[in-house]
Amino acid sequence: MSVEDIDAAILGFALTRWQKTAMIIVKSEQGLRASKIEASVDDIAERIYALASQGKLEGQGDLSLWRHSEVRLPEPRSSE
Repeated sequence: MSVEDIDAAILGFALTRWQKTAMIIVKSEQGLRASKIEASVDDIAERIYALASQGKLEGQGDLSLWRHSEVRLPEPRSSE
């Protein structure tokens, strides 16, 4: 398992619309498992928090409360 693998899975399932953090965690874990990569839901949740801190994901709510928070990909900024 590598951080890059986990991040790629998370960003692959994230959309520009808000989704429950729990949904992204579950989809990412299933996608990683299908690729024969073992990662715990806690590892994935930790990476979601890191990606949000880096601005690669946007979050609303307390991201440690998976069912009560949401994440999305940042909206592309228009170049004027």
